[in-house]
Order: sequence, then C-alpha cells, then structure tokens
Amino acid sequence: MAFDAFFLRAVLGEIKETAIGSRVEKIHQPTRDTVLVLLKTAAGRQKLLFAISPTAPRLHFTEQSMENPAQPPMFCMLLRKHLSGGRLTKIEQLPMERWAKFTFDCIDEMGDPTEKSLIAELMGRTCNLYLVDKEGRILDCLRRVGLDTVSGRPALPGLYYQHPQPMEKEDPVTLSEADYLRILSSPGADLLHQRLMDTLGGLSPLVCREAALYALGETDARLEGQNLPLVAERLQAFFEKYINNPVPCVYTAPDGTPKQYAFCPVEQYGEYKTKESFCALLDGFYSQKDRKEAMAQKSQAVRKTVQNLIQRLQRKLAIQEKELQETYDRERLRQLGDILTANIHKMEKGMTKVQVEDFYDENMATIEVAISPLLSPQQNAAKYYKDYSKRKNAEKELTRQIEIGETELSYLQSVLHELNRAETDRELEEIRQELQEGGYLRADGGKKQMKQGKLPPLRFESTDGYPIYVGRNNKQNEELTFKFARKDDLWLHAQKVHGSHVIIGCAGRTPPDDTITQAAQLAAHYAETAGGQNIPVDVNPVGRIKRIPGGKPGMVIYHSHRTVVVNPYPDIVVDALNAEKKE
Repeated sequence: MAFDAFFLRAVLGEIKETAIGSRVEKIHQPTRDTVLVLLKTAAGRQKLLFAISPTAPRLHFTEQSMENPAQPPMFCMLLRKHLSGGRLTKIEQLPMERWAKFTFDCIDEMGDPTEKSLIAELMGRTCNLYLVDKEGRILDCLRRVGLDTVSGRPALPGLYYQHPQPMEKEDPVTLSEADYLRILSSPGADLLHQRLMDTLGGLSPLVCREAALYALGETDARLEGQNLPLVAERLQAFFEKYINNPVPCVYTAPDGTPKQYAFCPVEQYGEYKTKESFCALLDGFYSQKDRKEAMAQKSQAVRKTVQNLIQRLQRKLAIQEKELQETYDRERLRQLGDILTANIHKMEKGMTKVQVEDFYDENMATIEVAISPLLSPQQNAAKYYKDYSKRKNAEKELTRQIEIGETELSYLQSVLHELNRAETDRELEEIRQELQEGGYLRADGGKKQMKQGKLPPLRFESTDGYPIYVGRNNKQNEELTFKFARKDDLWLHAQKVHGSHVIIGCAGRTPPDDTITQAAQLAAHYAETAGGQNIPVDVNPVGRIKRIPGGKPGMVIYHSHRTVVVNPYPDIVVDALNAEKKE
C-alpha cells in the first residue's frame, strides 16, 4: 500500500472541500486505535475516521458502521469535552510528511472562544493522535510517550507539542527538470527507484517503482548507460502530472481482493482500477481487508481442526500407500511355497534355512530359503502360502481404504476452501454445522442458539437476463443441484478442483453462449483456481449429475459433458455482493 505523504495530500484535499466550516456532532472511539468524528457539513453528515494503527495508519471519510464500547475510553471523553460543537476552520499538512492538523474553533469551560487542534501523525510505529490547545500545549494523546524516550519527542499532557524532525530530502513538488538531472547525475544507487527513494521525500516505494516504470519501462531499471536528460524529463513529467492531479488507483488480485493503491496508476501489477474518490478507495480497501481478517480470526478454531484432520489423513494414506506397495511382490511368496513343498524331504524341524533349486528360474539356480525352526516342514511351506493370501487380501482392503480416505481428504480440502472463502458469520456457522453433522466437530453444548434461516445461494443475473446461482458451501451445493435446480437447468463446475456448484436457471430455454461464459467465469472464480487463468469448466444438464452413493455433501459424478475455458470474473462478483449487502 502507498499511504504516503502525497496520497494523504490528496485525501486532505477531498476532506477540505466538504468539511471546512462543519461542526462536530459526535465523537466515538470504537477501538483503542480508532477515533470517529461525526461532522455536520453543508452536504450532510460525514464520519471522519482516524486510524492510528501502526500496521495501517490513515485518515479518511468512512461509511462503515462500527460498534462502540459500552464505556467510552478516557481519551474519547476528553475529545468530546473539548471538541463537541466546535467548528472545523483549517486543515494543514507538513510538507512531505504523513502529518495532518485539524483546527477547531471551540468554547472553553468559561464560555469563551478558544482554539483546539487534532494532530494526526501517521508514521508507522510512531503514529499518534494529539489534542493540543491554542498555545500548542498537549491536552492529551492517544499514546503517551515518556520523557526517557529514545526519539527525544515525549508525548505527555502538559508538555508542548514538538513537530517531527524536518525531512532531509528534496520535495518533488518544487523540482524542475534540471533538478532531476542533477539528482540522476550525482553519486548514488544505480537502481532508479532506489535513487528516487533516497533523494525524494514523501514518496512510497510503490510510487518510486511506478516512476521508474514510466521513465525507463521497468521497475528495476538501472541508470548506468541511460540517456539521463531524457529520464529527467520523463520523471519531471510523471511527478508534475500525478502530484498536481492525483488519481485514486487500486490494484485488485484476480480473486477480487484489493492488494495495492496509490495516487498514480499501478501499472507494475498489470490491470488496475480507478475509484471515484480517495476516501472511497481507502474506505472500501480497508473495510474489505478488515472483514477478511475478522473472518480469519473467527474461523481460526474450525480451520485448525480441519487442517489437523487433513494432516492426520494424509499421514494415514501415506502409510497405507507404502503397505500397498509391499503387497505387489507377493507372487514370490507363492513360488517359495511351491519350492518348499517340492523339497519337503530336505527339511527337518529345527532348521533355520534350507538350500533348494529354484525351478522358477530358467537356470535352476540354487537358493537359500529361510524357514522357522519351530515349525514342521509342511507348516513352513503352508506359512508362505498363508503370507501370500494375506497380502492378496490386504491389497483389496488397502485399495478400498485408500479410496475411502482419498474421498474424505478431498471433502475436507473442499471444506478448507469454503472456510477461506467465507464472507459472513452465517456462512461460517453453516460450515460449522456441516462439520458437526459429519462427526468432525462436537455439537456446541450449553445454551441453544437461536435458529437462523437457511442462507440462500448467491444469485447473479447474466447480461441476457438468465438467473445464475452459486452454492456457498458443500451442503448448499447439494441442495442447489438436487433440490432447487430443474433437470433441464445447466450445471457448471471448475474441472477437477474444489469449488462451487453453479446453476443457470433455464426455464425450458437454451441459454446463449454469453450466459454460459459468464456462469463459467463465476464457477472459475468460486473455485481453488480463482487466481489462475484459462480455467476449464465442465457444463452439463442437471439431469446428468448424480450423487456419489454414500458420498459426502456436494460430491457428484458425471460422465458426459462439454468443457469451456474461461478466466475468473471477479467484477460481477463484487457488484453482486455489494448489492446483497444493501438489501
């Protein structure tokens, strides 16, 4: 991510347009690192989010609803005391710094007008949020820093606020083409993006790589042997263009997960998208990221159980495979039984070995066969026949057990895929219930939970108007295919991988190729192959799909089918999920 000083500059530009002159209505602190300031603006109410997290510091308008603690933290109470009813008059930023100051006209305890400021420092591990008075004295801060701090910038109530040390780098806003040529000609790193990082302030590594790509066609381009005046000209054009006219750009992975963003095109990763605003970009990016992290946390216990079951089953299958391999040389046991039977007269009880001619060898070689001294000659010969029969029967049983184990392993791997894909608590609960019904998890004891209605399958609509349904988990796949769908509907599934059943509701009609392609793209997206390209997807009428006798939920067989090759299509997935949330 590239929440650098110039991205913050673009965000503050948007906030200024809306928030200057607005009044503070409410202040909340949903988490230790998050402060929400509700502003009443001329255009309506806006929630200004200050995320003072070392891992993802930022500030922007948000539309997300957050649950507040029953008892507001002391810092939140202090902000309410000093800022409630205040009017936002000024927003400032230090050059090349992730630093922003929001100044409010307020009324003090005596009813006199005064000025208070919120200062947000968004610099990674040292990020903090300060409330300071007109004289610059700290009233309080989100993270207090003692006087013995190594940084030399203590943060305690009553102390004067100290600005961060000025950036000892050059400001891209003020540089000319000649300045860039001077930077390129001076001693320094040979990689262009590293030279920019070392000399220019306020830029993220991502943006420096984009500048290198713009100037020289590759992110890891070297300066040695380059036409430096031409490179300087292109760098000056790049920064002048995007610093003065920033564009909210985001790169989204093939599975629909946003990965990177910047105030300029993110071309180093391939295709990227532009958003309507910088605040909307950040709000959508982090709300989806936070939602995935929250679901990963909630599903951790179930996921660990499934992973342990998979590992245990894989170890068991490995042992069975090894035992099966050992049964393949059993024919020699039968031959040795025949040889001993033909040489009974040479054997006596108490012998440990006997030398005999191997009549199965074309040269009639003399071999030494181990026998038990505790058994009679006839019993020794019979033991080889018995061992042969054991291995023959073991092959049949091991083959059956391995087939059962592989089926169970495939099922558990599909459940793990569902857990990775789960977006809501209800989806997670249905997966948990499925595992409980299969005997993999114990049923929850204690109080009975309120029974929720079944979660419907995901529903999409093709450009030709045909409904397309996608199962969210194995149980839903089963119901979608064998209870919900008609026999003349079309069934789709990514070939030979775990994934969702996809149904095109045909209603007696033959869907056009565009509809089949879009349904296949959904099948590819909701499969283990979501991040790949050129995914084969099998297409069949529902009537040809059969349950596996005694199989796990959602496991089917089919013999005749046609296959289409498509790329996953996350765009319609995101649109549909957004529509689902609004409903």
